[in-house]
Amino acid sequence: MATQSTLTRYELEHQANQIDWVLANHRVNSRVTGGQVSKRWVRYNLTAPPNARVAVVRNLSEELALALHTKDVRVTRDGGSLAVEVPRPDAEPILLAQMLRSMRMVPPLTAVLGMAEDGRPLLLHLPSPDVAHVLVAGMTGSGKTEVMRTIIWSLCVANRQSKMQLVLIDPKRRGFGIFSDLPHLMTPLITDTDKATQTLQRVVAEMERRDRENISTPHIIVAVDEGTDLLMTGGKEVEALLTRIAQRGREAGVHLLMGAQNPASKLFGSMLKANFPVRLIGRVSSANDARVAAGIAGSNAEKLLGKGDFLAVSAGNVTRFQAAHAPMEDWHHLNAAIYHNKPLIGNA
Repeated sequence: MATQSTLTRYELEHQANQIDWVLANHRVNSRVTGGQVSKRWVRYNLTAPPNARVAVVRNLSEELALALHTKDVRVTRDGGSLAVEVPRPDAEPILLAQMLRSMRMVPPLTAVLGMAEDGRPLLLHLPSPDVAHVLVAGMTGSGKTEVMRTIIWSLCVANRQSKMQLVLIDPKRRGFGIFSDLPHLMTPLITDTDKATQTLQRVVAEMERRDRENISTPHIIVAVDEGTDLLMTGGKEVEALLTRIAQRGREAGVHLLMGAQNPASKLFGSMLKANFPVRLIGRVSSANDARVAAGIAGSNAEKLLGKGDFLAVSAGNVTRFQAAHAPMEDWHHLNAAIYHNKPLIGNA
């Protein structure tokens, strides 16, 4: 079993034996064949004979968790293989500033999300036709707002305001307050629905001007925390403006980053929801919410661990990652890199 951990071989073998024992007890013809250890969980790969039924193994999730003395486990399928993912009790955080220092460079207009399952940085290039706009979904405690902060931090560290500008809309005044003095802001932090509507109207007008003049710079990132709350108070007009940006923004260099605790809400119109090519999904409360948030069935987002354990869904492909975190003690390093043009990326 490939490891990057302080877990002992005995502990890993004991967990593998417990999984085998539960499967054998229920006459499931599958066994642990190996696995992988990440910073947040251990994945145990299972043999999957031709007659194996994934649903049978998934129905044993609670019994597997009990046998492994953990709160929950996640049963996944990748092609013809099955796996049981077990949370680690000694999980380590992924620190954004540390990640940036370890990277030689970050391409322009590219956000750093965190660490993928294989230990490599997971990046998101906004101008790519397969990206353009990003929906971030997850219940309270999933790390949704923290992911959006990480995206904003990493974009501002690597891109000057002459190349990228921000519109930050924060109806609940809790998510983006730390960015209120960023030099990239096109307008002061927006917390009022009327001001949000007026600003979105200006963004749409700018997008249309750029279309007429065939230009797309500087790029504009419109970030909305708690999008459901904004849609609730702004009504059809706000929905129409956001939908227009999502439909036509990419070629004009306008990108939408939107957080939503419950994208299953009727407030999220189908046209708006359909125009997010990339979705970052944290833990949600049910399998139905997972299906709506991810846009595909069987993502198992309801089984994620919370606290930054996320899925990136794009073109039907699902990548699990641990979101990078920027604790308060790192804020001054990130601010120095942004405000004073001090190097951070590649400054290991």
